Amino acid sequence: MSNDKRAASAPWIRTRLRTAPGAATALAVLVLVTAFLAAAFPRAVDAYETKGLRHDIATADAGRSTVEIARPQPGLELPREQREAETRSPELTRVGEALLKALPAPLRADASSVAYGVRTTKPSVATEPWLPKPDAVPPKLTYVAQSGLKDHATLASGAWPTASGGVTADSRAVQGAVTEETAAELKVKVGATITLPTAAQEPITVTITGIVAPRDPKGSYWSADPLLRSPSLVPDPSSSFPVNFWTGTVLLAEDTGPVLLSTAAEPVVFWRIPPDPTGLTGPDGSRLTSVIASLESGPGLLEVRRIAGGTAVVGTGLGTVVEANARMRDAISPVIAVAALGIGSVAAVVLLMTGALIAARRRNELALMRSRGGSLRGIGGRLLAETAVTVLPASALGLLLAVLLVGEGRWWPGALAAAGVGLLVCVALPVRTTLQHIRPTLHGAREDMVSARPSRRRTVAELTLLVLAVGAVTALRRRGTSTGGGTDLLVSAAPVLVALIAALVLVRLYPLPLRLATRPMARLRGAIGFLSLARAGRSSAGGALPLLALLLALATAAFGGSVIAGIGDARDDAALASVGADARVSGMGDRVTLPDELVRTVSGLDGVRDAAPVRVEYSVAMPEAAAGDDAGTGTGTDTAADADADAGTAGDEAADAGDAATAALVGVEPASYARLARTHGLPAFPAARLRATGPSAPLPEGTEAGPERILPAVASPAVAARLGKEPRAVRTLSGDFQVQVVGTTAQIAAVSSTDFLIVNAASLEQKAPTTLLLAGAPDPGKLRAAVDANGKKFVVQLRSEERARYVNTPMQAGAERIYLAAVAAGAGYALLAVLLSLLQTAPERKTLLARLRTMGLTTAQGRRLLAFEATPQALLAAGGGLFTGWATIALLSPGVDLVPLALAGVAGSDTGPVALRTDLWSLGLPAAGVVALAAAVAGVQAWWASRRGSITELRAGDSR
Repeated sequence: MSNDKRAASAPWIRTRLRTAPGAATALAVLVLVTAFLAAAFPRAVDAYETKGLRHDIATADAGRSTVEIARPQPGLELPREQREAETRSPELTRVGEALLKALPAPLRADASSVAYGVRTTKPSVATEPWLPKPDAVPPKLTYVAQSGLKDHATLASGAWPTASGGVTADSRAVQGAVTEETAAELKVKVGATITLPTAAQEPITVTITGIVAPRDPKGSYWSADPLLRSPSLVPDPSSSFPVNFWTGTVLLAEDTGPVLLSTAAEPVVFWRIPPDPTGLTGPDGSRLTSVIASLESGPGLLEVRRIAGGTAVVGTGLGTVVEANARMRDAISPVIAVAALGIGSVAAVVLLMTGALIAARRRNELALMRSRGGSLRGIGGRLLAETAVTVLPASALGLLLAVLLVGEGRWWPGALAAAGVGLLVCVALPVRTTLQHIRPTLHGAREDMVSARPSRRRTVAELTLLVLAVGAVTALRRRGTSTGGGTDLLVSAAPVLVALIAALVLVRLYPLPLRLATRPMARLRGAIGFLSLARAGRSSAGGALPLLALLLALATAAFGGSVIAGIGDARDDAALASVGADARVSGMGDRVTLPDELVRTVSGLDGVRDAAPVRVEYSVAMPEAAAGDDAGTGTGTDTAADADADAGTAGDEAADAGDAATAALVGVEPASYARLARTHGLPAFPAARLRATGPSAPLPEGTEAGPERILPAVASPAVAARLGKEPRAVRTLSGDFQVQVVGTTAQIAAVSSTDFLIVNAASLEQKAPTTLLLAGAPDPGKLRAAVDANGKKFVVQLRSEERARYVNTPMQAGAERIYLAAVAAGAGYALLAVLLSLLQTAPERKTLLARLRTMGLTTAQGRRLLAFEATPQALLAAGGGLFTGWATIALLSPGVDLVPLALAGVAGSDTGPVALRTDLWSLGLPAAGVVALAAAVAGVQAWWASRRGSITELRAGDSR
């Protein structure tokens, strides 16, 4: 009997797949795409976290990332031979190899750059007369006998230093080398000798036999201690006067470490182990932090001391690098979780809609099977087998594509996600179908939404979801997307819950406008309007599930678009705050002025729309805060009367006035600067208030300004609060005068400082500009060529180049790509939801058109009927999506900070809070696509129905 059952099961599945190959193929494609997206997401997150960790370690300064194990020189109580043996290459190599083997996973060493040897920690004064002595202070040098010199350098001149004859602690002559940079700065030549003092007052003569060039100057071998590569001019901390001296390093032959034991320069034995990040993955970050902590002060340190000696210590900044990476990852993950939950919810609803569509198409077939004695278990089993044959291979193929196309990452999260997609589809279709046939249903029962009344259970469920949504949104507004302990899924699901509540509310409100619109339509002569509204009220295409899918997709697309727009705006604002305009030309020093010829040449270049010469003087001392006086704190757009009226608020800012002890003095041409501020979207600048008239009139050439001159000034709020509304005297390099605040502005283009004072440059004694701000898009090469033609003391900054600095980490770029994919996937699922909802009622519409054509309905009227029928649902979804997206962003924006995505990891960037803003394109385009697709499908369906005969649709006994 079992064989008969197996024989009967196989033909059933084959027959069903052959009967509806198109539906099976469409379902397989949908599952394939969804499984691919579900499996690709965790792999993409793993990929950008892995690349981010490797990037941060690889680009970190070698002095921070290198693990250095050091111990003092062997004790004096030991025999001399033993002390010397511990500083020779064989023993150092043995210990180094043991340390490499003892490194705990996941920390691995870059074996090609490992260095070990003996170095002095206390610089020794070099008294040779030929060495450079700035400020009459001789240089101080350190000495190192380090392994691998020939492997990491090329010989530029001379010969390699050697340790011929065996160097001991009693040796008084050794050979050494210096790098090309050290030789150039310290005037060292091949054959020169340098004296190294010893504790016994018997100096060691170091003969420079060669000058070497580093193969990889930025590699850890040369950058772990930058003095190996480049000397440095440093201030003398022991002098009461500002004097400087040179410091550098002499490279001794590899096996000359014993000679340093006789010096008083405090030699140490060291092993430098640079990390190899190529084998690390994103999840290894937490383990790596624990391993580093163990090496510095834990069980790992005990193992190191067992190998290298009881006095060995481990020093590294790698832990801070990994911790910084973890902080960025923890800040980005909650924001990414919002997109993941949104798209996941949309995909799940669309899959459920697909199951509902298939169930509706097969309702009569399964009802017939049920009426002939088919059990629910048997029907469900057949549907499960039939669905699994199509869905499971599609899920596996989606997982395979994700593994092949998305970067390296853990396989099991993607496998679980793809398996979840397959399981949802396999279970949803049989369950949805069998539940419809638990009880017999009346054939052709009406499903009119206008007359339907929600049950008490549905009301309780909706109220429960409403409470959850309000709680999630409230938590997000109060504490942000990060809770300090990882990602809070409830908080990250707030946009999904908001869209869910909006869908349920709109479904409840949807019958009301239909009722209002049906009554006047019934009084009209034409039947098209009344029929379309009646059909719209009865259609299941406007149900909760299709509307929920649309609102989720549109809200997620709007949220993702707002994230992308917010990131772009933050980077634009930070670049503008740093440069001040589209381009900036300034001197290398604060006192370097721009010649008139340079200003004219640059202003006339192609692509320059406007130019504003500015004189900037930093750190100008401000007078003491005005006691009991009010400041002129009128905004830049206020009138003079308004400025005086607003001046009373300065008393409230007195606490902030003490922070403006110094400020930047900015001299501008009011007209040109106002145009430039307007071009770059900065606050309106009150150029009329800085007119150089009366006491502030321009001085004749060569005339000195008197302290009685009063110049009108626009100040930052803090400076305005400090100065008050009365004239106050200031002393500057541009002249001595008094300033009177006539307005305030929070931001200017010339300086990034928050404390500034703007005056008319024509009223200054020294008018020459130090900075030229440009609006437009000049050619970078021509601009730099024009500036270089006037000397090498001028610097060119471009806003576009500054902005490019902010996209410099794989973690930021990867998270941004995920949000771009979220926007695209949200729009795609929204359109698919519209298509599925219309396909679900397509047979009914075809039958309706066939019947109406027999009554005289024309083709044009049929098209209008279907278009009008689809319009209410499409407008409901589009309008609801617009509102839901806007409301979600407005509600969640106070709790979302985009700084980790936009500006994190860039030194000197503006790291103020970056809030979400509504992006009209992300809101409008998907919503417009929903309406356009609904109209297009209705038009195509009407055209296709008009080409087929009515007999095909109107069969005898058909109750549709």
